[in-house]
Amino acid sequence: GNSMASLQEGLESQRSGVRHMADWAEYKGFETRVCGIVDWDDYKSIPRKNRRSMGRVALLAAKTMQDAIADAGLSEDLVSNPRSGISFGSTMQNSMGFLQIMSHTVAANIAAMFKIRGRNIPACSACTSSSMAIGIGYESIKYGQSDLMFVGGSEGAHAYNAGIFEIMGATSRRYNGSPDQTPRPFDVGRDGLVTGEGGGTLVLEEYEHAKARGAKIYGEVIGYATSCDGEHITSPSFEGMEQVMRLALDDAGITSEAVGYINAHATSTPKGDIAESHATYAVFGGDTPVSSTKGYMGHLLGGCGVVESIVGLISLQSGLLPANKNLVTVDESCAPLDYLFENKVGTHDIVMNNNFAFGGINTSLIFKKI
Repeated sequence: GNSMASLQEGLESQRSGVRHMADWAEYKGFETRVCGIVDWDDYKSIPRKNRRSMGRVALLAAKTMQDAIADAGLSEDLVSNPRSGISFGSTMQNSMGFLQIMSHTVAANIAAMFKIRGRNIPACSACTSSSMAIGIGYESIKYGQSDLMFVGGSEGAHAYNAGIFEIMGATSRRYNGSPDQTPRPFDVGRDGLVTGEGGGTLVLEEYEHAKARGAKIYGEVIGYATSCDGEHITSPSFEGMEQVMRLALDDAGITSEAVGYINAHATSTPKGDIAESHATYAVFGGDTPVSSTKGYMGHLLGGCGVVESIVGLISLQSGLLPANKNLVTVDESCAPLDYLFENKVGTHDIVMNNNFAFGGINTSLIFKKI
């Protein structure tokens, strides 16, 4: 979906955004044929002078920024206020020019387009990029550096994104002919991740500041933690995952029993899903509902943290506990969690979103309903 409403509708109807990529057949030796695709190419809302330095990844982020500003009812003066800053992340950029491929292209282009005058702290940590951006914004406001922060991230769909993971044996290929059946987080039949594109923007604001201007409030960030395994570049660490969840709970000042839903990182890789399930079980036991929404849209890499956080906010607002799409039979090597096989409605007021990245970088965010 291209809005919170359409995203919620897609989750409720269990609609898949994964498509068969017939044009990828032109790459010799490349076998992956599935990718999560965003149905949006109406770039006219982005001024031409700004589009010149933007690739697909920055264009997607700029669109979500426009929508977020409109939804938040922000004036130009407030957007460009020195106390308003930005933190955006992404992983893979467009390779057609330096301004499009530089690691901070999203943050730089958005700052220029929207005349951001406050702090600009790009986040570049692979699959935790946009969740780390949210954490940076949270801490910037918490410690008095900003009153308002635009945070998020994005990712564009490219064959070379999938190609990098295919070389490592990490992509799904068994379901090339049935893209809606993959990825399959936690399922015994999973065969790897599916790359995807997309992104999102959250407007973080100091509570009294937001309340004074009558802002629409979707939820409160009450906890954040990030940690590093310090061990292996690509292999997941059970200990690191467990640690970051406990640190986030400590930051929020709550116990694990207070969390009513966990949006797992679970990318549908054999090792990663198993390690994450056991880390989650070590912290929460088997009674907290768990799902990974990557089964609907694939792995958005740098954009996954913010989109999955938005799923968490939708859950707080609507009570929706989204099912693990394509989960039929849980891998017996995974821990005995409360996996969501179908959509449910809960009465919870706290959710956790977890993301883990190459390099052993971990993030955990906790949101509360207001």
